[in-house]
Amino acid sequence: TYIYILTMKLLGFALAILLVVATCKPEEEITCEENVPFTCSQTDRFNKQDFESDFIFGVASSAYQIEGGRGRGLNVWDGFTHRYPEKGGADLGNGDTTCDSYRTWQKDLDVMEELGVKGYRFSFAWSRILPKGKRSRGINEDGINYYSGLIDGLIARNITPFVTLFHWDLPQSLQDEYEGFLDRTIIDDFKDYADLCFERFGDRVKHWITINQLFTVPTRGYALGTDAPGRCSQWVDKRCYGGDSSTEPYIVAHNQLLAHATVVDLYRTRYKYQGGKIGPVMITRWFLPYDDTLESKQATWRAKEFFLGWFMEPLTKGKYPYIMRKLVGNRLPKFNSTEARLLKGSYDFLGLNYYVTQYAHALDPSPPEKLTAMTDSLANLTSLDANGQPPGPPFSKGSYYHPRGMLNVMEHFKTKYGDPLIYVTENGFSTSGGPIPFTEAFHDYNRIDYLCSHLCFLRKAIKEKRVNVKGYFVWSLGDNYEFCNGYTVRFGLSYVDFNNVTADRDLKASGLWYQSFLRDTTKNQDILRSSLPFKNGDRKSLT
Repeated sequence: TYIYILTMKLLGFALAILLVVATCKPEEEITCEENVPFTCSQTDRFNKQDFESDFIFGVASSAYQIEGGRGRGLNVWDGFTHRYPEKGGADLGNGDTTCDSYRTWQKDLDVMEELGVKGYRFSFAWSRILPKGKRSRGINEDGINYYSGLIDGLIARNITPFVTLFHWDLPQSLQDEYEGFLDRTIIDDFKDYADLCFERFGDRVKHWITINQLFTVPTRGYALGTDAPGRCSQWVDKRCYGGDSSTEPYIVAHNQLLAHATVVDLYRTRYKYQGGKIGPVMITRWFLPYDDTLESKQATWRAKEFFLGWFMEPLTKGKYPYIMRKLVGNRLPKFNSTEARLLKGSYDFLGLNYYVTQYAHALDPSPPEKLTAMTDSLANLTSLDANGQPPGPPFSKGSYYHPRGMLNVMEHFKTKYGDPLIYVTENGFSTSGGPIPFTEAFHDYNRIDYLCSHLCFLRKAIKEKRVNVKGYFVWSLGDNYEFCNGYTVRFGLSYVDFNNVTADRDLKASGLWYQSFLRDTTKNQDILRSSLPFKNGDRKSLT
């Protein structure tokens, strides 16, 4: 009897061991594809458990694109889209009403809670807090209360606020007074505005972004005239009300950098006790050689220096890249020793926005009368290579995405700029817009492919290249006004009916996918895994 009992106990123990081995099998290897068809959307195989537990998954928006104009002062995008309606979008759209999140912000919170995100990147409208641009001209307490309520609502839902101080919507009064970032006066005005924000919100906001996409306003706003405020040389666009595309972009970028560094210094010296972090956001792209020639490879290097190094070299070394100083010459401003010290290391983290990849090939120098910051790099950027091939699937009209570019960009910043703390502050995909019903907008399966393929390569950057990335924010929370495209495209995980903005913001297929990706699942416990199908023929069952 004793032997029988002992044998049964040993058998039971062996069975238990076998069960443990069977249920604790090695993690399934995840394949990251660079082109369709993608297999990464199966959330039982790939989900948030593939990232560290403290990794922040979130969504993003910006004030002008979602709030509407009620209750704030005018900003440059108000002026720009009303002065040049056709530049606001093919549908002549603008942000006058958009999602009316100023009054319906609780619905935004509801969508975030439904998604299960842990971070929300949004921006303050400078002119909602300081309607006339300057603190000395009066504070709008209603604006303060609006953002305070939003922040409290986020924290109550365990969602971390990431606040952008300037997302391109400069108070129109400051543009009228001294042309905004074209004048160094902006440095003190930006500092005073930031000081007020730190004072009123810093007890709850621990992640601050100074300026969104340092590259964008100087180039699109002052070289091309396609964005607010709409300045450029007359030969570029006769509609521009003034400007010089060969000099103003560099002055604006210079003042942006100094304004950023001044605000970071303020935060570190006066508000260090709040225990937060602060940094800028860079728009990034990855660049590939147009062909295998040395000329194209050199053009690709120059494209990176002018697109990324223009801002990252001052932030890390206190000076512009050598190739910029060589090619731009005396049109490029210089930092004095005090400014260089202020700039070097003026960030606790970097926000990186990534969407697309382009090819680069050599470009001949422009004649003296046709100089512009857009061609000073002597690199022409295209969406197709020498063989007419794109880098990946279609992104929008004339552009394509390249999921591996996410990995390339992250590795580039790690190796070239000192292994910074990084948050991916925007990554998203546009689908057709216009007044389409939810039943049509719902089927945004291409967005699922885009998001999961980039998340897959982001994971590789973290796991294999040891890039210090701690968060990822989908652009965008919901459909909104899109700069220069109006309402002709939709980026949202949730649907917004612009004819009835008070209606519920229902999740599209991509929103349901992200919700499933973020669901509290446990690897190797199949009973807890999501089994929502999102690929090919199975997608029909989602509805």
